[in-house]
Amino acid sequence: MAKDVFHEIPAKCPVTGEPLYVSELTSYSGDIVMRGRFRLPQTTRLDQEQQRFLEVFIRARGVISTMEKELNLSYPTVRARLDNLLDAMGYEPLKGGAKDDGKLAETKRRILKMLEDGKLSAADAKAKLKELGAK
Repeated sequence: MAKDVFHEIPAKCPVTGEPLYVSELTSYSGDIVMRGRFRLPQTTRLDQEQQRFLEVFIRARGVISTMEKELNLSYPTVRARLDNLLDAMGYEPLKGGAKDDGKLAETKRRILKMLEDGKLSAADAKAKLKELGAK
């Protein structure tokens, strides 16, 4: 068996669309084979763009400002993609209480300041605030 040839694991059955599981694991030498029903990692549910986002998140050690620079995205867009990633993996975000509320308030202030400074149009500011869940 060629050691360097691997295929990406599909997230769903290409025929039925059902979730898949692994039924056989083989050692590199081929001497050991384990059969059974093995769950795939949650990350196999992600498309390529989401996997890249997760890789950047890990490399940035979760620092969103670093992710903004690396991905050339705004803070609200990074947060929205992070929420989408959590949803795709079947996770609920942990509630951080006042700390999360403070970050949200700071982001709203930044958007309003950019609007005030003429760096954002009213329509863009409204869209960014809507992305944050602001009313």
